[in-house]
Amino acid sequence: MAWLQKRPQVSNPVNYVTVGLNKTLLIVGLGNIGSEYDGTRHNIGFACVDDFVKACDLGSWTNKKDLKCQMADGRVGECRVIIIKPTTLMNLSGEAVQAVAHFYKIPTANILVVHDELDVEFGQIRSRVGGSSAGHNGIKSVTKSLGDENYGRLRIGIGPKKPKQIDSADFVLQAFSKTQQKQLAPLIKESTAMLSEFVYGGQLNAETRSFLF
Repeated sequence: MAWLQKRPQVSNPVNYVTVGLNKTLLIVGLGNIGSEYDGTRHNIGFACVDDFVKACDLGSWTNKKDLKCQMADGRVGECRVIIIKPTTLMNLSGEAVQAVAHFYKIPTANILVVHDELDVEFGQIRSRVGGSSAGHNGIKSVTKSLGDENYGRLRIGIGPKKPKQIDSADFVLQAFSKTQQKQLAPLIKESTAMLSEFVYGGQLNAETRSFLF
């Protein structure tokens, strides 16, 4: 169960990935490598998988140069879970996802990508399988590299843009506002709960959750 209250499902409730037992899962956090990107909206995917790795006691990150990522790996429940942070920078994230999926023979249905979503309001996390990139270059790259859009998404809301006239590329590379920074702990806690449910529960439901009340 999640640690925070669930909101009613807002999408087709039968749209889910079935995981099953004794599977290898790939969880991908999207972001940009480099200290200059730490704490920015575009790197919330990294922050979420960092917390999941810590919560599941999966050890430290290992640099996998040939696979273009940092990786943590271990057993969680009945599943082997591989967690990666691409080192390619955001726009080429798919290269790392494809390389790891190919090397470990992980089907698209067993992949879940955690990323920032400008079209989702800060205060919400949405999960779904498939769908468009909504202009997110990291998701564009993953879909192109896999040749398939039917992988799981954990979409962390960072919108709306403020001020409205700011360029989207500039907005996502900014740090969260001071108020939002104080609210990141429950956001990350809820994302870890949803990742845990995906691993232990065997499926990814299409739903929206709020971590602000």
